[in-house]
Amino acid sequence: MKNRIIPEFLKKYWINYLWGAVFLFLGVYIAALSPKYMGIIIDLLKEPAIDRQQVFRYIGLIMLTALGTFATRFIWRYFIMGNARNLECYLRMEMLRHLQKLSVNFYNRHKTGDLMAYAVNDIGALRQSFGPGVALILNGLGTGLISVFSMVEVVHPTLTILALLPVPFIIYIIVRLGTTIRIRFRLVQKNFAVISGRIQENISGIRVIKTYVQEDDEVSRFEDLNNQMKQSNIDLVRVSSVLGPLIQVFFGISFMINLIYGSYLVKANEISLGDFVAFNGYLTMIMAPVISIGRIINVFQRGMASYRRLEEIFNVEPEIQGGTLEPSPNGTEKLEGRIEISGLSFAYPGHDEYALKDINIKLEKGQILGVIGRTGSGKTTLVNLLLKLYNVEPGKIKIDGRDINEYSLEGLRENIGYVPQDNFLFSASINDNIRYFNDQYTDEDIEDASKISMIYDNIMEFPNKFETQIGERGVNLSGGQKQRISIARAIIKRPAIYILDDALSAVDTQTEEAIINNLKKVMKGHTGIIIAHRISALKHADEIVVLDHGRIVQRGTHEELIKQDGLYRELYNEQYENERRECLDDEEAS
Repeated sequence: MKNRIIPEFLKKYWINYLWGAVFLFLGVYIAALSPKYMGIIIDLLKEPAIDRQQVFRYIGLIMLTALGTFATRFIWRYFIMGNARNLECYLRMEMLRHLQKLSVNFYNRHKTGDLMAYAVNDIGALRQSFGPGVALILNGLGTGLISVFSMVEVVHPTLTILALLPVPFIIYIIVRLGTTIRIRFRLVQKNFAVISGRIQENISGIRVIKTYVQEDDEVSRFEDLNNQMKQSNIDLVRVSSVLGPLIQVFFGISFMINLIYGSYLVKANEISLGDFVAFNGYLTMIMAPVISIGRIINVFQRGMASYRRLEEIFNVEPEIQGGTLEPSPNGTEKLEGRIEISGLSFAYPGHDEYALKDINIKLEKGQILGVIGRTGSGKTTLVNLLLKLYNVEPGKIKIDGRDINEYSLEGLRENIGYVPQDNFLFSASINDNIRYFNDQYTDEDIEDASKISMIYDNIMEFPNKFETQIGERGVNLSGGQKQRISIARAIIKRPAIYILDDALSAVDTQTEEAIINNLKKVMKGHTGIIIAHRISALKHADEIVVLDHGRIVQRGTHEELIKQDGLYRELYNEQYENERRECLDDEEAS
């Protein structure tokens, strides 16, 4: 990975792998003594006068080797497997830290299900590589070297060479199948990401699915994806399951050679029966790690496929870069809130059509700007640029007379109280959502913010009041309640600049009027930008700009614009007519 995530981890935790390797090799050495002792016991039992003391001595040594193997195995598993868990935790933290730095445009290009697959499945596969995978390799190396050395030195070199003749064929099979396994596992991971995204969309959109009676259709569409996932897994299993049986076949040949030539050597008195038994023990010891080569290949090919996928994410450079100015929201260096936009035009990445064209706006400290326009006119785009969620051309937006690009992203955004359209709430208490898990705010601060946003009375009706858990994305609240909690979250910051993006659309006109009156008091001495579809939310603004297809087509106060022919009066008449009809309908119903 370009940012050296894995090397940085190894630099920090390499000592754990070193100690794990030391105890693993020690355990292998201790385990390799058992066949030798078993062979000695066999030879002792062949003697006419059995030395029982010697027999029991070696039986005791075998028991000690078992205890030693148990102890060392426990220790090396603690170091190696525990280190793999450290890696898993480390990667997830680094991934989240990296994702937080990436632009909104990145999230526009990637589905939530894909990112969840990276964070869960791919990191899990890497953990397998750096845990069980590393352990299997070290165990295989240690067992193989010690066993082969013992077979040559203690038993018979020629028998060793003949018995190990099938090993090159095993290695050849593993290499040939390894590439296929990696390719098929990448397809499995890709399908997993798709299926995760579909599940996430179904859960998030369950109300829409039910109201449009699409349950069966969604199940049918999911069934197709699920079958693709199943087939890709079957294709992977079909290849990976061949490795184990093939390796066992070749090891069967090794044992056959051992039995034929080994028995000949025993009869020729070139080796003892005990040596023959010991040799079989060593061959059995080698068999386990060699058979596990198939699993090693599986684990590492999967890990390599996941590593490549994670590379794609970690190598994405943050598109939005901030400057060095660090205005504090509460200190002497905080922003005043003067905003100047000059000749701003903007097109979203990958789009030729401009979302904003030649925008010019000037706001002094303490002024409130209203922004209105039909859907798709560029209102939210303007907000995105003020928050610098997308790159801004130098000199086009100035805050307090300084280019917006000179400010650090953190410093800029900490001085802005933003209420987005979607009013995202966290699965936590109302208290935590208003203060956004920031302990610097007191209970009094939280209550004051909730009163200003007109949500306080609703909160006090809940059984647990401010400690009420609101569920995922505020599922237990109405749209208006979610909007008002979002407004309280912005108010409690006491920022230099308030930005409300259609933040009052879900409340009734009476509540809207009360909130606007409260906000006028709060925003006194602060700059405010209120985006709305309802003109009633903008009447008190110092200036209103009307956007149409990315251009400012009108500007002025409410009183000035209502007298002019144009889009503003057109929108006003439409809303007034709709309100009049609603009143008539209510009268008829009563």
